[in-house]
Amino acid sequence: MSASKIVMRLVSISFTVLIFLMVVYGLYELGLRSYSYGYRIFAEPPVSEGEGRDRLVQIKNTMSDKDIAALLEEKGLIRDSMLFVLQLKLSGYSGRIVSGHYTLNTSMKAEEMMQIMSQEETEETEQEKSQ
Repeated sequence: MSASKIVMRLVSISFTVLIFLMVVYGLYELGLRSYSYGYRIFAEPPVSEGEGRDRLVQIKNTMSDKDIAALLEEKGLIRDSMLFVLQLKLSGYSGRIVSGHYTLNTSMKAEEMMQIMSQEETEETEQEKSQ
């Protein structure tokens, strides 16, 4: 075997090993990021700890889940609008968000916001609040 064939064979093996290592590392990183994002779906902390800040939000009948999530992200109530959409789809509140004006706080978790936005104000609950 000539020296050039041996060198080419070594380069070929090295290149194959390098490609294999890059694929393994890419799959490892993908797994870490997927796990992290999946974990955040169920355990995302509030934007701020403690008292937080109140934000007034107006939900309209014409707003989709993505529109609501974008509005909440714009108001600083959530960090990631796509994560909120996934949380909403996986929760029992999907399709139950009611239009209206809501005062939400930056110390609330996403599920607490969904719960508030999905409750309709009835005369009975308004009377109970006034008593």
